[in-house]
Amino acid sequence: MNEAIVHRGPDDSGVWAEDGFGFGMTRLSIIDLEGGHQPMWDEPSGLGLVFNGEIYNFKAIREDLESHGATGWRTKSDTEVILKSIAHWGERGIDRFNGMFGFAAWNRNEKSLILARDRMGVKPLYYYHDGETLVFGSEIKALLASGLIPRNIDQQALWDYLTFRYVPGPQSIWKGVKKLQPGHILRVSRDAHPTEERYWRSDVRGGVQRPDADIEKEFTELFLDAVELRLVASDVPVGVFLSGGLDSSAIAAAAVELGHKAFHTFSIGFQDGGEFSELSFARSVADHIGSKHHEVLIGQEEFLEALPKMVYASDEPLADLTIIPLLKLSECARQYVKVVLSGEGSDEILGGYDLDRIEKRWQVARQLQRIPTSLLKAASAAARLTPFGTQAEKIANVPVSEWNTLDLPSMTDVFSETQKSLIWHPESKFASSRRILTEQYQSIESRDPLEQLLTIYQRSWLVEDLLMKADKATMAHSLEARTPFLDYRLVEWANSLHKSSKIRGSATKYILRKFCASRIPKAIIDRPKRGFPVPAYTWLQSDLGAWASDILLSPSSKLVGAFQRNAIESLLREAAQGQLNSQQKLWVLLILELWLREWEVEL
Repeated sequence: MNEAIVHRGPDDSGVWAEDGFGFGMTRLSIIDLEGGHQPMWDEPSGLGLVFNGEIYNFKAIREDLESHGATGWRTKSDTEVILKSIAHWGERGIDRFNGMFGFAAWNRNEKSLILARDRMGVKPLYYYHDGETLVFGSEIKALLASGLIPRNIDQQALWDYLTFRYVPGPQSIWKGVKKLQPGHILRVSRDAHPTEERYWRSDVRGGVQRPDADIEKEFTELFLDAVELRLVASDVPVGVFLSGGLDSSAIAAAAVELGHKAFHTFSIGFQDGGEFSELSFARSVADHIGSKHHEVLIGQEEFLEALPKMVYASDEPLADLTIIPLLKLSECARQYVKVVLSGEGSDEILGGYDLDRIEKRWQVARQLQRIPTSLLKAASAAARLTPFGTQAEKIANVPVSEWNTLDLPSMTDVFSETQKSLIWHPESKFASSRRILTEQYQSIESRDPLEQLLTIYQRSWLVEDLLMKADKATMAHSLEARTPFLDYRLVEWANSLHKSSKIRGSATKYILRKFCASRIPKAIIDRPKRGFPVPAYTWLQSDLGAWASDILLSPSSKLVGAFQRNAIESLLREAAQGQLNSQQKLWVLLILELWLREWEVEL
């Protein structure tokens, strides 16, 4: 099991076992390079620990423990701080941790185990339990290496993947393997069934409007401290992934302001150029802050070569194609640093993407709903309510606060239920993937649609796509990614903000733009949000059309026997004609096919 994930920790490894229980650890040495060997034990309490991640405030917690009489320290590591915290405060010691983590603490006196995952889900943690045996690890490949788990696909999870392009937790693509959810603890004892408990949850419930000056001051203090913690909690060099967008530029500018000079920054672009390369923007920021800048340029050949590594690294099918450039960027960065700061989470906590346009639409709808019902219904019959067209009836009959529970919007919606049934006819019927969104929206307390949507993004898309992608791509090259925007103090603060500090007019992430106004070039602040464009979709119109057809329709294809050949052929034709929706669907199938081949499993 250790060997299966040696890429996560090539610097050290350790195992410990007794009758009925054992655990192991591979270590990427970042804090206390010479000490910190795991598994680590606290002899007085009988607690043993294996831990993946970083506790950024471990020095402050150590001082607190020492003030309560903790002695006998053997290392300077954050691992020992976790161990002594649990020994002293019990499970609730976790409330003091500011960091990213997945850890297992075994009490050899009581023969009990706890597994815990960080609040936002930055670090993954998987487990399998069949009623008698429990297996756990930071990656599924470690669980499979145990030889204790049948290599069977969870077909309901696969059904859901076709819609979301990732497998929604707590299920995984492997039958019986679950993801411990963010902010959860799993308790296990030999005589009882494992139980989960949530200790923290992201929940957007904005407060009243406050003066901009107060909000900006609070954000600046929180954000600078979040960046500083992630820079200084390291005994090795730290760099920054720099896209040339607002989020990573803000992190880099904050690092300079905090006195960290001439650090390494890393950017990537495609050889296609144009909209597929943002290197000029990243270069502008790097020049502005004076970093040691590195650029990677990839083309179609490098992209295709990386696909097998990508589907192996990700454990599950994950059809977010930006993981390929992230893998290549991580490979470059690892030549210079062991740790990088990255901008994940900014859009989800501060209101990015195209939420300004969506919020404006909701505002117009609220104004229209103040019109007398009789007039609204008359207008509804004519369907002339601009900019809503045929949705006028919804405006007349459904409060805006209920629109999300009716429409169930999410970041990704690739295959609909009908489209899945046309392309794949399994013997058994599966539950609708929309059930997941229904449950998520029903669990939200806020009645504001923007706050609802941000909550959904934080709990699902951010965890299962963005953070999973970042962890697997970086750790595949023994590189640790840290996310300042997901410091839980900053998240709680942002989630309590009035939405006008996030979306104002046509400006998204308003408070972040205010912070950046005096710190980074104006051209970076004013440029529209575009994500990271990948030319692989347009490649299907030319060079990759024949390749995709061969992958999906050849005799060696694992999908063609289970999926409808004519439906795949139709997608191939439409993708070649430039239909983006079909190109997206095709890549979801291509990643699935390549994943099935890499892992040597059948549908």
